[in-house]
Amino acid sequence: MNYHPPPQPASFCIVSEKPNDKLVVAISSRALFDFEDENAIFETGSVAEYRATQLERVDDPAVPGVAFPLIRKLLALNTQGIQRVEVVVLSRNDPVSGLRVFRAAENHGLPITRGAFTGGRPPFAYLHSLKADLFLSANADDVRSAIQNGFAAAQVYTGASQPADNGHQEIRIAFDGDSVLFSDESERVFQEQKLAGFEAHERRNADLPLQAGPFKPFLAALHRLRKAAGPTDRIRTALVTARGAPAHDRAIRTLMAWNLEVDEAYFLGGLDKGPFLKEFQPDFFFDDQERHVRSAAFSGPAGQVLYGIANE
Repeated sequence: MNYHPPPQPASFCIVSEKPNDKLVVAISSRALFDFEDENAIFETGSVAEYRATQLERVDDPAVPGVAFPLIRKLLALNTQGIQRVEVVVLSRNDPVSGLRVFRAAENHGLPITRGAFTGGRPPFAYLHSLKADLFLSANADDVRSAIQNGFAAAQVYTGASQPADNGHQEIRIAFDGDSVLFSDESERVFQEQKLAGFEAHERRNADLPLQAGPFKPFLAALHRLRKAAGPTDRIRTALVTARGAPAHDRAIRTLMAWNLEVDEAYFLGGLDKGPFLKEFQPDFFFDDQERHVRSAAFSGPAGQVLYGIANE
């Protein structure tokens, strides 16, 4: 069978350079705080009741959401006079409901001062203005639109467990390979030609770097941040992929060709990723397949990258 890879989006590049290589994370209110009870009211169609509930609870402590630990650790990289990370709330909430978001951030000691509240309309278009490196949201449509426009984005799994407080201050981020760091070229081969065809394809193309996936720019941004933030042990990355030998070769060579690296790599050959992620204890894990995200979510925060053949 002749395989012809699909055209690759040309937009998976660094959207723009920012002063001092500052990392910008855009996040929805539900990804940052546990507003699932309030969202249940919103889903009934009662926008007025939802707004009134948020306003009534404006001074109530907000429970941290799935992405809260990651955001807190990233913001801790800032020092007096040097802002290396900025977090911006990008939400479909209306401005009145936004009051609670800012109040909750203040109560938790998160220095978040910027937000865009679109009153129910899709907010992803503002990622360009923010020069965002990452977008985390519980809204699947917004995540898909962000990825289609060249941004690293993931739908947070709101049922994920909060990581145990093990005292470490490392920022640990784990990535799947195909359809996340890399394009879905090889995943398409696997779907069409199964394992034998996939392995033969990867052997033939071992020296040909894979094309970029939606999260290559974010990995590159983390590399810049590591250099700017001083000690490199503050940020630790891992590749956690279903690939096994011999398909591991192309993945490693691709990262080398990009002049990027990960601190750890797990080539699991189809094993469940959950137990390995439980040991690595990431502050966030990104994968394109729902089953892997659900497995990972038993151990900690995870998000689905709605890109590639698995999400068509």
